[in-house]
Amino acid sequence: MREEENPQESASCVQVATQAEFASPAGFIMITPAFELSQDPDFLTVKIRVPYARASEFDIYFEGEDFKFYAKPYFLRLTLPGRIVEDGREKASYNTDEGTFTIQLPKEVPGQYFEGLDMLTSLLAPKKSRSAKPLVEEMDSAASAELSEENEEEFDWEMEQTPYEESPPPLQHPYGFGNLRSGVFQRLQDELSDVIDIKDPDQTPAEERRRRRLAAEAAKFEPDHYLADFFEDETIKHLLKYKPWWIDAHKKMTALQGGSHQEHDSPAFVVFSEEEREQMRKFTNKSYLLDKRSRHHVYLGLIDILLAYCYEIRVNEGDKNVESSWNIRKLSATLCWLESFSSIHDVLVSFGRRVLCYPLYRHFELVTRAFSDTGMILQLGKAAVLKCLLDIHKIFMESDPAYILNDLFITDYCIWIQKVKSKKLAALCESLQKTTLSKSHMGLELEELEAAAVLVQEEEKALKAAGTVSKQQLLCSESETSDSEESNSTSSSETEGSDSDEQESSTSEDGEINSFQGTLQEERTAPLIDCNGLRQGTDTLAMEVGDGKSKVSLQSTTAPRKLVEELEMQMQSAMRLSEQPEGLATAGCISQEQEENPVPEPDRFSEDAAGKGNFLEVSPKPNPLLFLCSTNEDED
Repeated sequence: MREEENPQESASCVQVATQAEFASPAGFIMITPAFELSQDPDFLTVKIRVPYARASEFDIYFEGEDFKFYAKPYFLRLTLPGRIVEDGREKASYNTDEGTFTIQLPKEVPGQYFEGLDMLTSLLAPKKSRSAKPLVEEMDSAASAELSEENEEEFDWEMEQTPYEESPPPLQHPYGFGNLRSGVFQRLQDELSDVIDIKDPDQTPAEERRRRRLAAEAAKFEPDHYLADFFEDETIKHLLKYKPWWIDAHKKMTALQGGSHQEHDSPAFVVFSEEEREQMRKFTNKSYLLDKRSRHHVYLGLIDILLAYCYEIRVNEGDKNVESSWNIRKLSATLCWLESFSSIHDVLVSFGRRVLCYPLYRHFELVTRAFSDTGMILQLGKAAVLKCLLDIHKIFMESDPAYILNDLFITDYCIWIQKVKSKKLAALCESLQKTTLSKSHMGLELEELEAAAVLVQEEEKALKAAGTVSKQQLLCSESETSDSEESNSTSSSETEGSDSDEQESSTSEDGEINSFQGTLQEERTAPLIDCNGLRQGTDTLAMEVGDGKSKVSLQSTTAPRKLVEELEMQMQSAMRLSEQPEGLATAGCISQEQEENPVPEPDRFSEDAAGKGNFLEVSPKPNPLLFLCSTNEDED
């Protein structure tokens, strides 16, 4: 079809050009435009973005499974998964603001579902490449015999002969997608150690790779790290609660389908971003000639890569970081050791061992959760698988030198998965769900480690409980001792209380005497006098007595008679005081001593055998040298 239209208007009818009429101009580079396909029961809709194109002139050709579009300088050729027909209902429109053509093409069979419309790379393939057959096929023995006989009859005996030259033996140790690559790491020795763990993979057979891998995992396993994550699992529980995008998509699919898997509806729950569409358009479409064994290895390698990707998404909760590339390639033995598995169970065991040996979080629940996540992705169909592979491809492209793994595996997986039949993935998912995995399969004695750790914990708890009991007993004994000490102190305090009562009574009596007698002050120029006798001196003795009304002044004189008379008078006063309670006399004596001549504590008290202090008593015997306070006002 070639049609001219106003760029601001849309065409309601499309005139189809014949194959002969449709020809792209030669002599300039053609650009593959961005495009996307959608469908309803009656129409297939193709939306093509052609910015800065000459929208006034464009060509469209479609017939059966072929579709071609040209608008200078854009050219698009698609091989559709279903047949379309020209019946007058086809329409095309152009949006000048967005620069997009929207073309609606009627389906040959109304209601037919076209599968794989989001597999853009496979749609770009020419029709002849979609049915590519292996160039070498194995035939049965009878057919081979008949063919050999025919060849013998037709054999040209006159053919030119050339000397036999021994060709180099084929490489015995291939690797990569479908084991189609070899010799790659001979050219990349510098990047080898940063990408894979195996040394010299080109010269190492598959069995030796597996043996070395198992030995490396056993040496790397750390029981302390595993047990720490096993018992202190708060972070693990948090990570297990995370819900990646495929969980919601799987729930929607299950709810819509009522639990029955309808393969043709599942791609509706997976939406590709524009960046992902651009990735698919950049891939070079090609076909892969894989034998049965190689296909088996490819499917098992796909499971291994998806398991590692699911772990990475969960532990980082959907965010990407510098460790994302390392996590994916380290946990996948397919990528890290170029492993070729022979069963799904071997894939799960390998992934489980590597999770428990290498990453930050090493918990068996993360293994089983990645197991279930991979099953959900496979149930969603190849669109979900492709979305995961495109994300891995992007992660490796941003990580140097992990991009090598894109060339070896991921790019080929992204192209190959678009052509895989959905029933193949469904059968693979069913086989995966039937496979069981337990800790005993890991070969790391996990159950024994956990049992031993639990016993140690129980012993620690028992010792801690015993220590608590002994501590309580010690506290009880200390409390009993303190109680006995308190009782002793109480009895002693009672004794001291009785003594203090006596002292208080003496003090009260002393207060009465002091209130009765007044304040006694002595300014000495005469000998010091205490309750034990007279210390000689020549100073003057001044005494203020009793009630503050009278003062007595005794001055030393040279006349001995006057002194003797005064002594007799004081002796009589002492006699009267000695007849009073001894506390009064003692108080008077002590108050006089404290005011006249303060002395240390031991001089004021005498201790008996019981250890109690007693005041010194005034001797009742007359002593002519004893000076005492008189309460007799008549003697002033």
